[in-house]
Amino acid sequence: MAASVVPIDDGLAAAVTLARAGDETAFARIIKAHHDDMTRVCFVICGDLDVADEAVQAAWPIVWRKLGGLRDPGRLRPWLVSIAANEARQLVRRRRRRTIVEIATVGSTSSGLDPAGRIGDLDLTNALARLDPDDRALLALRYVAGFDSTELARATGRSPSGTRARLARLLGRLRTELSDD
Repeated sequence: MAASVVPIDDGLAAAVTLARAGDETAFARIIKAHHDDMTRVCFVICGDLDVADEAVQAAWPIVWRKLGGLRDPGRLRPWLVSIAANEARQLVRRRRRRTIVEIATVGSTSSGLDPAGRIGDLDLTNALARLDPDDRALLALRYVAGFDSTELARATGRSPSGTRARLARLLGRLRTELSDD
């Protein structure tokens, strides 16, 4: 059972119906319910919180314009996250910049936390940064948004089996890159 296939509650379904009719308050309710999920996925794609926020902000006007085309309100979350992920990929491509990951060291000695304990996180962040934005988007949609292979296929325009194969190759690449050998 995929985490992204969550039954939409009656209140949110009503908000979708009202927002389709132009109700801005209902649209604000949709934003409140889904903004953070969209930002998390975009952050994995961009590696930069400011760029992720920018991508999500760029996604909302698109959602407002296209909300009438959403056939199944129960598919709202995957639809929203896909739009935000597309915006994040486009921003990353346009900027073609590398992000700098800062390691907080202030107070680490007094709190007893060893910065070396974050090396695994830093290695993963760097490995993700070396991936193509489309590959980061695939990983974010799967592991942050919880999309199953069918939802991933819809979001990426590939077949479910092709999507699973691509995901397996990506995971293999990351495992190899992150192994201690």
